[in-house]
Amino acid sequence: MVDQAASHVARMLHALALLLLIAATVVAQQPFVTDDADTTPKRHFHFEFSNEHDFLQPASFPSRRQNTADFELDYGLFDRVEVGVELPLLTIYNAPGTGPLRFSGIGDTNVSLKYNFLRERENSRLPAMALSFNVELPTGDAGRQLGSGLADFYLNGILQKSLPGHTTLRLNSGILFSGNETTGVVGIKTRGTVFTGGGSLVKQFSPRLQLGAELVGAMQSNFQLGKGQLQVLAGGNYQVRPGMSFDFGVVGGKYAASPRVGVQLGVSIDW
Repeated sequence: MVDQAASHVARMLHALALLLLIAATVVAQQPFVTDDADTTPKRHFHFEFSNEHDFLQPASFPSRRQNTADFELDYGLFDRVEVGVELPLLTIYNAPGTGPLRFSGIGDTNVSLKYNFLRERENSRLPAMALSFNVELPTGDAGRQLGSGLADFYLNGILQKSLPGHTTLRLNSGILFSGNETTGVVGIKTRGTVFTGGGSLVKQFSPRLQLGAELVGAMQSNFQLGKGQLQVLAGGNYQVRPGMSFDFGVVGGKYAASPRVGVQLGVSIDW
């Protein structure tokens, strides 16, 4: 019994260490999943569209591929306070001979609120800090795996620090209180508490081009890594004109809840 307890504690410590290393998960700062501490200026809009095509893990069989066309609109409600709504359009591709080869439809709608309670200041060691709260509404058809059929409630903490060389470090750590973490067939399907973490490092190479990489993950409260999510993304964006950028990224994942590999293209517009 003592050995079993020690083994269980060791697994929990390993999982907690992994979360601290990868530092969740709300879509912003395209193409990165790691959210930033910035908010849309008061009485202004920010729009993002992205299209990601993923090849899925064997655990998702009979689903082989998923395409996610994602629309997000944010609005600066007050100074440092942003509200947003996000709606994905999903297409899932199944293996031949396993039912419908392809089906499409809207996924679950995400409504968000973000508050930047501390801005980064020059000559200060403190990073910018923000909190976001998300409610995902079950608008997708759960019978066709386009939605979870559950209402999700998620809280995410955000740190953001400017580093030398026009580089920015962002860390997220969050908790999904109820619901599940899926978008279509990607994500942790089991209902219940999910812990998330993520970190990105982005460098500004020119006034128009920035490139970076991130590592994000998620796991259930029982800390079973094999059923969790771990993925990396390399990408960036190019400023087409003031207030508009072209966004791009390549995704690679491990464990059942992550895509095996994927490509993302998108556009972000401020007005």
